[in-house]
Amino acid sequence: MNEARAATLAAYQAGAAAYAAGLPEVPDWLTRALGDFAALLGAGARVLEIGSGPGRDARELEAKGLLVRRTDITPAFVDLMRADGYDADVLDPLADDLGGPYDGVWASAVLLHLSREEMGVVLRRLHECTVVGGTLYASLKEGEGEAWSTHGHVTGPRLFTYWHAGPLRDALEAAGWRVRALRRTQGDRDVWLDVVGRRCSCSPSSAAAPSTRRSRPASHPRRCGARSGERSSSRRGTAE
Repeated sequence: MNEARAATLAAYQAGAAAYAAGLPEVPDWLTRALGDFAALLGAGARVLEIGSGPGRDARELEAKGLLVRRTDITPAFVDLMRADGYDADVLDPLADDLGGPYDGVWASAVLLHLSREEMGVVLRRLHECTVVGGTLYASLKEGEGEAWSTHGHVTGPRLFTYWHAGPLRDALEAAGWRVRALRRTQGDRDVWLDVVGRRCSCSPSSAAAPSTRRSRPASHPRRCGARSGERSSSRRGTAE
């Protein structure tokens, strides 16, 4: 683990209890995202959650009939979920065995702590552990470059990578995810990009970072393109 990821992990480890105590109720825009995700998958679908934190989103997804595997790279968050009576695993999506196959992946406000190179690795690994036609939801902050932040209930420094819609779409499609929707949401401090992807049967392109599993035959690598009728949209929310 590089120094930036280690420092970010240490900040969440030290601030997990404060983060959980300060986590707001589910805002309206996230309620819609959770509902749309559940509707795409259907009751009984198996979901891998990356970055569960204290487990708020997992509870909402399970209330909608989904079966959620709670995971977080931060042991303190896993301890909090276990103390609440839930099964949870310490999991680094960049390096650990992800298990599966899953019908969907929920990754809200977590992939933004990955560098762009790491993002390619993780998106491809998530592609490999998800069934063809499965659904990915992710949310990231819109902006340029990378920056350290101490904003919020976690006082330690955390590194954020910012994205624009075009490069984010390209990264997803290079890793084998067809973008179904990409929306902008205004939070209290930042603009968020909410993206929903569909797991293609095509092979991730060479633009994606190398996989940790045996690679598919390289004779016909191709990117997933947007289907007819699928387009980016824009919406505004009231909470971050």
